[in-house]
Amino acid sequence: MTQTILHIDASARFAGSTTRQLTASIVDKLGGTVIRRDLSEAVPQITEAWVSANFTPADQRNPAQKDTLALSDTLVQEVTAADVLVIGVPVYNFGVPAALKAWIDQIARAGLTFKYTENGPVGLLEGKRAVIALATGGTEVGSEIDFASGYLRHIMGFIGITDVEIVAADRLMADADKAMADATAQIAALAA
Repeated sequence: MTQTILHIDASARFAGSTTRQLTASIVDKLGGTVIRRDLSEAVPQITEAWVSANFTPADQRNPAQKDTLALSDTLVQEVTAADVLVIGVPVYNFGVPAALKAWIDQIARAGLTFKYTENGPVGLLEGKRAVIALATGGTEVGSEIDFASGYLRHIMGFIGITDVEIVAADRLMADADKAMADATAQIAALAA
């Protein structure tokens, strides 16, 4: 059975983008049917109209509310259809790019990707896998100043994806050759 991969790139750069190079290698390594989502053309921020539409029961939404949620519905469908998420994340100022945060806000939806219970929220997208390619200029992934990897692990778990692997090309400004060699080795070690 062929797996479906949701390939997401969040880098503002095309030429010379480390994360785009890494995600392409990861997708090649894993193989499967690919759904492509490029966040370089920014995903809109959520607005008051979006929040109002989102909290209106689906069967009671008017045409304007349905239109407001159309992109979000598409993004949720992409995540739901995927067996594996491959996400390229350049670390900007110690965190994730704004475009990726906007994507997260669009797909973290009660009743669709998580639900509230008496014991707290429960993710609804169990049985999926996420491979996150992180690139940093000077931040060591997993260090106390890395606010991206822990956040992304948490968000994936929040929507039910607990099988999360990080491929790190960190501290590129200190030693780019070593960072890329380490990331390449991590990709080679990934299970298909």
